[in-house]
Amino acid sequence: MSSSVSRRRLLQTAGAVAAATAAGSALGRSPAQAAIAPVRPDIGVSAYAFELGQVRLTASRWLDNQNRTVAYLRFVDVNRLLYNFRANHRLSTNGAAANGGWDAPTFPFRTHMQGHFLTAWAQVYAVTGDTACRDKANHMVAELAKCQANNGTAGFNTGYLSGFPESDFNALEARTLSNGNVPYYAIHKTLAGLLDVWRHIGSTQARDVLLRLAGWVDWRTGRLSSQQMQSMLGTEFGGMNAVLTDLCQYTGDPRWLTAAQRFDHAAVFNPLAANQDQLNGLHANTQVPKWIGAVREYKATGTARYRDIAANAWNICVNAHTYAIGGNSQAEHFRPPNAIAGYLNRDTCESCNTYNMLRLTRELFTLDPGRVALFDYYERAWLNQMIGQQNPADSHGHVTYFTPLNPGGRRGVGPAWGGGTWSTDYNSFWCCQGTGLEMHTQLMDSIYFHSDNTLIVNMFVPSVLSWSQRGITVTQSTSYPVSDTTTLQVTGNVSGTWSMRLRIPSWTTGATVSVNGVAQGLTTTPGSYATVTRSWTSGDTVTVRLPMRVVMRAANDNANVAAVTFGPVVLSGNYGNTSLSSLPSLNTSSVTRTSSASLAFTAIANGVAVNLGPFYDAHGHNYTVYWNTGGQGSGTVRLVNAGSGFVLGIQNMSTADGGRALQWHDSGTADHNWEMVPDGTAVRFRNAHSGKVLGVQDMSTADNATVLQWADNGTADHRWTMLDQGDGTYKIRNVHSGKLLGIQNNSTAVGAFAVQDSDNGTADNRWRIARNS
Repeated sequence: MSSSVSRRRLLQTAGAVAAATAAGSALGRSPAQAAIAPVRPDIGVSAYAFELGQVRLTASRWLDNQNRTVAYLRFVDVNRLLYNFRANHRLSTNGAAANGGWDAPTFPFRTHMQGHFLTAWAQVYAVTGDTACRDKANHMVAELAKCQANNGTAGFNTGYLSGFPESDFNALEARTLSNGNVPYYAIHKTLAGLLDVWRHIGSTQARDVLLRLAGWVDWRTGRLSSQQMQSMLGTEFGGMNAVLTDLCQYTGDPRWLTAAQRFDHAAVFNPLAANQDQLNGLHANTQVPKWIGAVREYKATGTARYRDIAANAWNICVNAHTYAIGGNSQAEHFRPPNAIAGYLNRDTCESCNTYNMLRLTRELFTLDPGRVALFDYYERAWLNQMIGQQNPADSHGHVTYFTPLNPGGRRGVGPAWGGGTWSTDYNSFWCCQGTGLEMHTQLMDSIYFHSDNTLIVNMFVPSVLSWSQRGITVTQSTSYPVSDTTTLQVTGNVSGTWSMRLRIPSWTTGATVSVNGVAQGLTTTPGSYATVTRSWTSGDTVTVRLPMRVVMRAANDNANVAAVTFGPVVLSGNYGNTSLSSLPSLNTSSVTRTSSASLAFTAIANGVAVNLGPFYDAHGHNYTVYWNTGGQGSGTVRLVNAGSGFVLGIQNMSTADGGRALQWHDSGTADHNWEMVPDGTAVRFRNAHSGKVLGVQDMSTADNATVLQWADNGTADHRWTMLDQGDGTYKIRNVHSGKLLGIQNNSTAVGAFAVQDSDNGTADNRWRIARNS
């Protein structure tokens, strides 16, 4: 039976967009005029992104990445990209050459890549007004429409559009598909690309092709039982639930939401709804797009379960499965929770995963714009992995598939399916090349958000924001992260009182904010937002200073394996062409900055000097990101309470953030051992079992605030000073609060919790340091 999508339905579901020209190409209109707004507002949103065209990058390392990708997008031959579509739909290939790699005529899910091109072209037009990219997108859409119109001759059902036969879906539904195909994954990319051409360029032809293809998906999946559908979801399907939900929001037609919800994968969603980490062994990038779909479904329905699935997935992935650079997975798969040091291989951190985690983070932020941890992570992954994903020596901005984290790793060198090198013009077309096109044409999309009369500044990137709704221009000038300072000048129709909220990252201490050179005296607690509210004058300049320092970021599973960070930047060691067979042993106290004009550092590793620099610039040489930091100084210690005689440990030997510190019998378990990490005039106590550091809940300054373990994010409450009492004991004072480490209610009972307390002279506020042999 053939599916049918009537012209009447097409017009009904087109939302507020009237039928335009036959091509619907929005020729002659500016990007702002061409952009299409959704018909249905998202539910639960309290912060809003700016349109792509409202923010532009200015001269910087980041703009260079964008320009290289734009050059490739302007270069690529659309007819070569159309080859498989035309051949599959029984049309002439017009003498075009076939591509290689993942778009070769025999590759199972060929034509997955073309949707990425459509998205990237549309984004470039939205950002820069580049008509060459707009015209390439419109040309491809027109030719795809011809392919779709020839389905009768090709023997396909109405609306089908792909570079491989529709019979692959018969095999998928029967669970007999054996050629490695992931057909809905490819269909998702085409749907998403068409949607982006419609919403960014205003092409009604893209809308019509999109709706026909979505109608085919609805017909195809609507015939299946729930059991058949769930079985089929065992094969990777990209973000089908996300794009169909977006289509519902843009058209107002609930039909597409119904179709989207058929792609809710119960085997993945149910554990996440219960906040259970069952990711071990799962193909990572198969899962992350589903999580994006869940948060999109929440915004379409208000169903809290969808929000919880997405939020829990983010927490689990970031806290238990993420390397220091912000990426996750090894050989494309999730490994056991907290398995980091054990998986430092050549095939770590698939680029697609990180790109999609950034998208998920952005979606969650609009629901919870006060949560700084979201953009602390975003900055880490954006800066350290994704910026460095691109080859700066390639004028077409080609990218890596994986980011190796093995000692002696090198970008552009990896497993065979990653090409063994960088991507190419026509002979790779991996998934990560596709998301790379999208990534480097929307680098500006999350620098700023707005909420009512508040501007939110999340990223410190040279850029210009045109807040056209208010007639305001904000120009951000900075050499961050080389410098710790950024300025934001406000010009235009700035009259009236409104607020600017500035992210104060968790890794900084002593942040300051001034306006026109006058310190504002704002609260700048690490891991919060500082808000400037004033009646503005055109020309007002806000200066933000975020002091940076060297902090070791330990692997979750091994406190003696760590990466070196400076503020938001992961530093890597430059080993030239020297091979490394194991992690170099780093003298952590030797890491020294050698230039104020660049992020150049030196350190001593394996007894010799090595240069360190930002990992995003680690190209053309072998490097190490992680180091062996064990075996230095006096090793680990036990903290013995002078009042009770018990040692400090972690409740239930937890390895999770938030595990509570308590006193216990000295039973020799690993959680009773602490590494004292020098940190200027203070120390950090890193638990030998969990790799977490001792801190204070919510960075409280109150008496009896809970002392717990947490990820080493550089906040002041993770730093403690040792006050020698002259009798073999020490008072351990928290740098942030000034309070002493003690035991709740001066208890001498096993299991009593550690708290911070005023310096009142009680024995529980004094500790003996017992060194382990």
